[in-house]
Amino acid sequence: MRSSLEGWGSGLLGVIIFSGSLPATRVAVADFSPMFLTSARAVIAALLASALLILLGQTRPERNDLLSLGIVALGVVIGFPLLTALALQHVTSAHSIVFIGLLPLATAIFGVLRGGERPKPLFWLFSSLGSATVATFALSSDGSRSLTADFLMIAAIILCGLGYAEGAKLSRRLGGWQVISWALVFSAPLMLVLTVMTLPESWEGVAAPAWLSLAYVSVFSMLVGFVFWYRGLALGGIASVGQLQLLQPFFGLALAGVLLGEPVAWTMTVATALIGFFVAFAKRFA
Repeated sequence: MRSSLEGWGSGLLGVIIFSGSLPATRVAVADFSPMFLTSARAVIAALLASALLILLGQTRPERNDLLSLGIVALGVVIGFPLLTALALQHVTSAHSIVFIGLLPLATAIFGVLRGGERPKPLFWLFSSLGSATVATFALSSDGSRSLTADFLMIAAIILCGLGYAEGAKLSRRLGGWQVISWALVFSAPLMLVLTVMTLPESWEGVAAPAWLSLAYVSVFSMLVGFVFWYRGLALGGIASVGQLQLLQPFFGLALAGVLLGEPVAWTMTVATALIGFFVAFAKRFA
């Protein structure tokens, strides 16, 4: 019971940190290209992760861990950041944020495929209801829809769910922050090359908010958040704690409204209550 509660607490803190990712990305892509933003944030986070690994004397992963680390890197270091950055060129962060509500299903499905978890049938019912609520809210939240952006967000969710589940499985043995740190180090050579290739032609047009957003997604979204998130998934279960991701759209919408001045519908309150209900029951049957 204590382990489960610690897992949910750690997972919730990770969700809160991740909630600022899409608003920050929306600000950053105004001055940086999606590819540069994706690669630069990975390189900065990899430098910090390398320092942590060296200072704390962590042993290198085994050779049979490389495939899993590659999957984590593909999902959360490259795929999700790049695809969401591309999507945010077409829609507001408020519109894109609600797609995050589909992550628990993606994470749970890959948890079954890659982590060997077997949640009860009622888990799938309440998880589906929660995700359907988020999807309905997404379709009715604003008029800035873009088919291209929606497909990009769906692809991002699939890759992110894969990365979350694979990382959670590996973190049971290596530790949560070690997994994301090694995944960042694993992908660093490629991301460094991409950063150099996509450097802005001029830095004069890059405003302070874009730099601050780059710092946030590099330090918090790319590293610190995963320390808490992978720990939560490992302690509380991938399918169970993964349901907390249903709350992220509403934390993110609040940030989008406050920081970016994007309109937030009044239906957010009703939808949030429904999501909380479904999360509670999904946790019970996970």
